[in-house]
Amino acid sequence: MIAATAAAAGCTLLPEGLARTLPWKPTPADERFLGELERCACLFFWEQASPATGQILDRARIDLNGALDPRRMSSIAATGFGLTALCIADSRNYVPHAQIVERVRATLDFHLNKLPEVHGFFYHFNDIETGARIGNCELSSIDTSLLLCGVLTARAYFHDTQIQSLAQQIYERVDWPWMLNGGKTFSMGWKPESGFLNSRWNHYCELMMIYLLAIGSPTNAIAPEYWNNFTRPVIHYAGFSYISGNDPLFTHQYSQAWFDFRHKRDAYANYFDNSVIATRAHKAFCLNYPKWYSQDYWGISASDFDGGYTAWGGPPAEGPIDGTVVPNAAAGSLPFLPSDCLTVLRNLRAKWGARAWGRYGFVDAFHPAADWYDPDVLGIDQGISLLMAENLRSGFVWNTFMRNPECARAMRLAGFRRE
Repeated sequence: MIAATAAAAGCTLLPEGLARTLPWKPTPADERFLGELERCACLFFWEQASPATGQILDRARIDLNGALDPRRMSSIAATGFGLTALCIADSRNYVPHAQIVERVRATLDFHLNKLPEVHGFFYHFNDIETGARIGNCELSSIDTSLLLCGVLTARAYFHDTQIQSLAQQIYERVDWPWMLNGGKTFSMGWKPESGFLNSRWNHYCELMMIYLLAIGSPTNAIAPEYWNNFTRPVIHYAGFSYISGNDPLFTHQYSQAWFDFRHKRDAYANYFDNSVIATRAHKAFCLNYPKWYSQDYWGISASDFDGGYTAWGGPPAEGPIDGTVVPNAAAGSLPFLPSDCLTVLRNLRAKWGARAWGRYGFVDAFHPAADWYDPDVLGIDQGISLLMAENLRSGFVWNTFMRNPECARAMRLAGFRRE
């Protein structure tokens, strides 16, 4: 029955031998490394935030010694990762509990009562102190969803009536049907100057969180049938077959940082296993460039590079691939391929840590052969590294987030069932 359903949907069933990972047992050195990575990332989300608004900077220099970067552009997505980081920091006693609770309350109050919104959606980039929209950026459906994942993680984690009430109101205010704009898939965003963006979330990528949050909404839900409206193209590469668009590796990571897809499938796939295969294929893709990459040096995803910022990766090849390595590519896949990802991350730090690792952990990207080391870290890249490291170690983010009844209910309505 499963095979027939998948075939009818135009999907290739995932080869089980490639999808399953061996049980992972961390060594003491693994635990020390992951602990340091997490502590450094949590420090970024604590220091590179406004205590008054809770907003997180989109990026910050790694050499600031704790000072807030003077650049004022916050990212709504980074703030969603940041709220989750505060839950991790509290669970691991990185920051005194009372200070964390105060920061979470301030963040949620600002986002509910002060930050500009339209139909419950937020602008992608805002001034970190005033909340004013930056430039001509869009009201973003995906970045609002990333924020909401952090909001709901905080609601589930903190036994605090104010936090729970503020979080609930932020989630319930979102008008999901409005962002459909009469279509069968979500628009990527809206601008007051020109209306809805023409681009839509219509093929498999990081979009799963948008649809599940919308299906689970207690106030402005969309019908579960919308889950079937985005396409699930299949990539075939070097013996690997898996559902993916022609997108960077992070698209297989973001929704799975919060939603727990382990041991579950819908009518189309087990998406956790799908991400295992996508990570294996990405590693094989990198190793197909032996001039640059090796078992100890691989992984590219959307990031800075010597020429600016780009979305790159493969397969298929995307972007100006030049030998740059992006640590969050492997870090964001830690639960999918633990041994391989830990091997490359530990080697990256051991060999280039003097320039590639600082106060907040790895720089966003670096290219030793070109003597280029990013001076910045990015909030979303530190975020996916932190959340997936914690999920590998304890499953904390999955276990906490999935206590939200709306999220578990949305997965049931979308057709997920235990394998």
